[in-house]
Amino acid sequence: MSKKNVLGRGLGALLADAVEEPVRENVVISTIQELNLADIHPNPFQPRTEFAVEALNELATSIRSIGIVQPITVRIIDNGRYEIIAGERRYRASKLAGLTSVPAYIRKTDDDNLLELALIENIQREDLNAIEVAISYQRLIDECQLTQDGLSERVGKKRATIANYLRLLKLPAQIQLAVRDKKISMGHARAILGVDDTDTQLMIFEQILKYEFSVRKVEEVVREIVNPQAQEEVVVDEVQEKPVKSNEIGAYIELQKHLMRRFNTKVELKRNENGRGKIIIAFKSDSELENIVELLDKIE
Repeated sequence: MSKKNVLGRGLGALLADAVEEPVRENVVISTIQELNLADIHPNPFQPRTEFAVEALNELATSIRSIGIVQPITVRIIDNGRYEIIAGERRYRASKLAGLTSVPAYIRKTDDDNLLELALIENIQREDLNAIEVAISYQRLIDECQLTQDGLSERVGKKRATIANYLRLLKLPAQIQLAVRDKKISMGHARAILGVDDTDTQLMIFEQILKYEFSVRKVEEVVREIVNPQAQEEVVVDEVQEKPVKSNEIGAYIELQKHLMRRFNTKVELKRNENGRGKIIIAFKSDSELENIVELLDKIE
């Protein structure tokens, strides 16, 4: 398939992925054919759950200008209908661009191969967030009966890299959503995994959002919690640009945990840089309030 010389500068990246589809074992691939968009349907195994509207609109604009550089890949379902294996973003953007047909490779494969093909294609070619990648890796292990070593060979990643992604799925749902929505980085999430207790993980997460901690600062906090006897170290808070002792934050979180255990409910500590603040003790019913009051009365 020849490439036109009318492309402007900066479009080389679009052509980088426009390589011919490899012939894989037990998979027959056709030459490129033009297929009607109306006959093509999304892949139910698609690992990507969200498609950014702005990015799709940009791709649609590019397609209107130069067409589809890389054909999508589909398989035949029945009665002239096709199912996408790879290229759902191009398919969606083509619809936005007003196209009625797209170039496509047609693979002859079965359902047993479809999920693996779709997941691997998307992991390698799409800009999935860290949680989507982790979920895709887990699905390949669970649904395609792959070991981590086998998965490493399939996707061309080191086993340690795959293990780091899979560990993200052990975090509480709130933290996973924050990684997915890019409120915190994968580096933050990996640092949080340094502690095992879910409540502590969530408290560290709340501090990251509140004070915009760097990954390095979170690592300092986690080290202090795991090893509170370590030598006190002074680090720079990148937000406030003033010295902050790492053990102060660790002690703050430990105190919050102690109060939560003491009152058997959620306790929130708010403290400013001058040491002033307040303690908020949550309760869900009058009986819980009475229990809290009784505990407070016992304190002399």
